[in-house]
Amino acid sequence: MLLIILENLINILIIVVPVLIAVAYVTLAERKILGSIQLRKGPNVVGLYGLLQPLGDGLKLFAKEAILPSHANISIFILGPILSFALALILWVVLPYSNDIVLSDINIGVLYIFGVSSISVYAILMSGWSSNSKYAYFGAIRAAAQMISYEVSIGLIIISVLLCVGNLNIREIVMAQKEIWYIFPLLPAAIMFAVSSLAETNRTPFDLTEGESELVSGFNVEYSGMAFALFFLAEYSNIIFMSLLFVLLFLGGWLPFPLPLFNNFNDIIIINPSLVLAFKTSLLIFWFIWVRGSFPRMRYDQLMALLWKSYLPLSLGWLIFTVSVILASGSLL
Repeated sequence: MLLIILENLINILIIVVPVLIAVAYVTLAERKILGSIQLRKGPNVVGLYGLLQPLGDGLKLFAKEAILPSHANISIFILGPILSFALALILWVVLPYSNDIVLSDINIGVLYIFGVSSISVYAILMSGWSSNSKYAYFGAIRAAAQMISYEVSIGLIIISVLLCVGNLNIREIVMAQKEIWYIFPLLPAAIMFAVSSLAETNRTPFDLTEGESELVSGFNVEYSGMAFALFFLAEYSNIIFMSLLFVLLFLGGWLPFPLPLFNNFNDIIIINPSLVLAFKTSLLIFWFIWVRGSFPRMRYDQLMALLWKSYLPLSLGWLIFTVSVILASGSLL
């Protein structure tokens, strides 16, 4: 029994530690890329080329005093960031990193992701409500509204992918893309999924929860020290997660190239599957950062209108179109 517990703990650490390191250096990459976009240097003092800057930021947040507002509901106030961070980490349990590397290869991996991501809304609501601040409460309501709304379109888009595969297992979804990546036949759905991912993770131009002009800092305005750091880690963990999920659903995961197009190339060059997955995910993360440096923040009514007036009918129509094509092709065969 002790060996089983120890083995499970090691497996969890194998997933959690790389995720935390990746989160730390995504923050550095974001500051470097934004600096390049804005014609400035970004972090370049702490360590060689600023490579130790994330460690310095982490030590600073760890050493800062955690202030507990006297008017807050203390128990829920403390539980909010812990729950947000924990849910951001347990999402990674079902994601495969190659055909053989996956912590929990369950047959309902997509449903697991839906369930955990829907619960994460409660962490934000808890933190905003327990702060007993109007700014934090309005920020939490905004965040919950846009996350719940855009999960509708993301759900419909993922259902379109599931219909093509006929399986809820994420590894099977990747292996079904041996012949062709789904971004080619499902390009409109992939574009809507990418934009919805920005709104789901509260990123620019959809970061209305952090509207400095009206909400100071949104739902986390009353947090400091490590409590704030947990929200920060959860946000960037979700960015990496959504990028990786997009790669698994639409870009063939760890598969290097669609086989019919690049048969000879795949035979000549053998690439580590995990490195292929990491490279594709890095491109998506770069896109997240590029969007932040290139587009202004939308108004909140524009954000909600984009979903309910555009993406919801489009994703629903695309789902019906996908079903029609699948049924028609089945009848022809």
